[in-house]
Amino acid sequence: MIDKNYITSGRNTIIHKIRKMDLIILNGPHKTVIVSHRGIGVYNGPIPRKKSEAKKAYQEVIDLGSIDVFGEEKKLLFVQALDNKEYKIDYTKEETPNFIKIHQDNYI
Repeated sequence: MIDKNYITSGRNTIIHKIRKMDLIILNGPHKTVIVSHRGIGVYNGPIPRKKSEAKKAYQEVIDLGSIDVFGEEKKLLFVQALDNKEYKIDYTKEETPNFIKIHQDNYI
């Protein structure tokens, strides 16, 4: 079994595990999101094409539509980040300030 830098929980939650690795979340044609130990935001950089490239950049690419993650694109995603906050990513509000919001301030 490959050790991942995240855990999936339920139908739409990702839990960030490793502080030094950033998660790059892909969800079909929607905006790319990055999760680091400092928080979460929209990612505009280049997406690594290979796992080895991502590992060198201390990143892991997560494709929500992949069968080993959720198997489908999501309209709503929750991310428990290492800054002790749970974020709600609402892909139906992509071009608004409500795209990424704090859902729970201290989830631990």
